[in-house]
Amino acid sequence: MMHAHAKVNIFLKITGMRGEYHTICSRFVKVADLYDTLTLFPKTLDQFVLEGDFTCSLEANTIYKAYRALLEATDSKALESLMRRYGVRVEKRIPACGGLGGGSSDAAAFLKLCNQEAALGLDHDALAAIGARVGADVPFFIYDYNAANVRGIGEIVEAYEEEPLSLELFTPPLELSTPRVYRSYRERLYSPIDTLTCNDLCTKSSREILSTLSPKEANNLFEAALLEYGDLALHVKPHWFFSGSGSTFFRLKGSVDG
Repeated sequence: MMHAHAKVNIFLKITGMRGEYHTICSRFVKVADLYDTLTLFPKTLDQFVLEGDFTCSLEANTIYKAYRALLEATDSKALESLMRRYGVRVEKRIPACGGLGGGSSDAAAFLKLCNQEAALGLDHDALAAIGARVGADVPFFIYDYNAANVRGIGEIVEAYEEEPLSLELFTPPLELSTPRVYRSYRERLYSPIDTLTCNDLCTKSSREILSTLSPKEANNLFEAALLEYGDLALHVKPHWFFSGSGSTFFRLKGSVDG
């Protein structure tokens, strides 16, 4: 069994472009009390079996993509044997399309579970490099830090030491498309920050950032999401911050609305 925790972005700033991908500077924080659970179970079907509340096809699922990437990277007979004998069951708790990294976290948990059960012997750096081929957020979940500064297109993950945060989350019943939100930002709001600003943000504690920046200042994608999804504005509350490309809002537990 392996838990796949959610994350929030305390801040998310765009720093530029690398080919067709946006580069970012962000603080990722693990949500301790929100996670999916992955377990392996014996199966008889001679095919990859994935059970869970998913709306995408098997081929589009991040767990299956992680399996293909891991098999390509290792060419492991032990891995093939493991997945011939076992299926993967996922108990989903992380809302889909909520900016919480659920799909990436599931992929990372699967990679770590396979590494353990098939005795592949891969360290975190090797698993993170494989995971980066599946999704930009996967490396963060591989390292399993409570908090980290994440840069580039997600491949640079640097642990940030601070007291764990107790967070309150609210996910409206809206599914936001990450590519659509990023495209809206690029076409209508593009204004990347410089390296000095990025470095300065990365030194500040998450509590300090949440107390000094407004939700729109903290996340470059918030305004883009509002432009693309008008109904999102119906769920905006004072002092609730926006995670990733949405649609989840969060705040420190015990915060008072202004």
